[in-house]
Amino acid sequence: MKYKKYIKDSINISEIGLGAWQLGQNSGWKSMTEMEAVELVHKSVDLGINFFDTAPNYGHGTGEERLGKALKGKDRSKIVINTKFGHTHTGTLNFSSDYIRESLEGSLRRLQVDYIDSLIIHNPPSEYFDGNKNDHYEILEKLIEEGKIKAYGASLDTYEDMKLLIDTTNSKVIEAFFNIFHQDTLRGFEKAQKNEVGIIVKIPLDSGWLTGKYNAESSFDDIRSRWSKEDIETRFMLLSKVKSIIGTEENLAQMAIAFCLAYEAVSTVIPGNTNTEQLINNVKSADIVVSQNIIKELEDFYQSEVKNLNLPW
Repeated sequence: MKYKKYIKDSINISEIGLGAWQLGQNSGWKSMTEMEAVELVHKSVDLGINFFDTAPNYGHGTGEERLGKALKGKDRSKIVINTKFGHTHTGTLNFSSDYIRESLEGSLRRLQVDYIDSLIIHNPPSEYFDGNKNDHYEILEKLIEEGKIKAYGASLDTYEDMKLLIDTTNSKVIEAFFNIFHQDTLRGFEKAQKNEVGIIVKIPLDSGWLTGKYNAESSFDDIRSRWSKEDIETRFMLLSKVKSIIGTEENLAQMAIAFCLAYEAVSTVIPGNTNTEQLINNVKSADIVVSQNIIKELEDFYQSEVKNLNLPW
């Protein structure tokens, strides 16, 4: 495992982190048992992963609880945890600044820790990224002073939101939606580096599409049921073109993750893992070097064939 800079006063973090959404009970994905969740976290640590991304709403709080149980007894100074606020453990939305401290205290209890390395706003409406119009960031600064968190930022999907956040706040963490099919946030990578903002890449496999498992006839009965038949057919068409660029003999999922890691601005990538086999396969991505020619072809492909489609998440 390789490790990269994340935030000030933090150890370097593993290039592959554990996205802990799937750890929670009834999380809207394939639900794990608590034993399976704990075993997956332990295996992650064994493989060199030291970065864990979670949130209160993952499994209505059980995601954080299970992660906390799994990490209990581990050296806290060697573990980096990112959690969020805004999507509550009860399944409601509450982005109010008055709720930040309450949300954080709940996360601390569930995770069984006394501080969080980074706390981020969980995909709020765009107006919340403006530090000149919201008092959220003053409260987050106080939480740093109190030693409750080391840094703060936001989970977001677009370059414009990324730019607004960096320009108007002292945020040092951005969880950015970025993959071969969604490259808008790439425009903000250089700006993030200049401002010493750590980037966590979320959804690197485009909710499974970039594993190559699905085709034009695929259907979904989980959160991905939001996609129309046309959405599915479009993604499959684009997937075929990606394969022609990468090469059909390559492991598509590993190449997709390695593509994200190819950018110096990226601190870590958090693919979802529903079992140990997927986890091991994803960790191997860190050993792959994607050629600059392929990176350029994938960027050009996005600009010419994908960007204007405005693919839904």
